[in-house]
Amino acid sequence: MTITEHQVQPLFVEPYFRAKIGHAISEDQIAYLKGLKMNENQTNLISDNLYIFEEKELRSLKKAVHEALDIFAKDVMGISQKLYVTQSWSLINPPGVGMHGHTHSNSIVSGSLYYADMPSPPAGMLFERHRTYQQIELHPEKGKVNIFNTNQNILIPEKNDLFLFSSSLQHFVHENLSDQPRYSVAFNTFIKGDIGNFRDVSALQL
Repeated sequence: MTITEHQVQPLFVEPYFRAKIGHAISEDQIAYLKGLKMNENQTNLISDNLYIFEEKELRSLKKAVHEALDIFAKDVMGISQKLYVTQSWSLINPPGVGMHGHTHSNSIVSGSLYYADMPSPPAGMLFERHRTYQQIELHPEKGKVNIFNTNQNILIPEKNDLFLFSSSLQHFVHENLSDQPRYSVAFNTFIKGDIGNFRDVSALQL
C-alpha cells in the first residue's frame, strides 16, 4: 500500500516587518545622519553616539519607528505591552565591507532603517536560523529549497525601508560591492508594561 495523500503545513514561522517611512525623513536629517562622528567597529563604522534617536534632530524618525513598533507588538506579536527603542546607532559600510553574523543581546525586536540612497548593488541582509544539530549537515538539493528546509533568507533593502525582526535571529550584511558607502541606522527594543501573572507569582512590572 502506498501513500496517496499528504500535507506539508507550517508549524512555526519567523516574521519580519517592512514599512516605508520616507514621509518621516527629511534632507536635513539625511545630512545630519551622514555627518555624525563615526568610530571603527570591527569591519564597518558605527556612530560615536549610541542613542541617536534621543537627538531632537531625529524626532520624526523616532516617532515613525515607534509607530511601526506599536503595529508589530499588536498585530504580529499579539501583545498589549509596548515596545520602545533602547539603543540606536548609525552604521556605514564602506566599499568592500560587509557585516559579520550576529544577534542582538538584551533586546526583543531589532530594526534596520535605510534613510539614504542605496549603493548598487545594495548589499542584502542575510538571516539565518539554526534549527538543526550543527554537526550534521543535511542541505536540501538544488531546486528543492523551500520555506520548510532553508536556514537562510535574504532581504534586499531600498531607500526609506524600515525592517523589524526578532533580535535572536542571526543576521549578516553582504559585502558592499559598489564604490559608494552603504548607510543605515540600527536599533534595539524592549517592552514596558506588566507581564506574568500575580497569582502564579510571575508578575513583573517593566
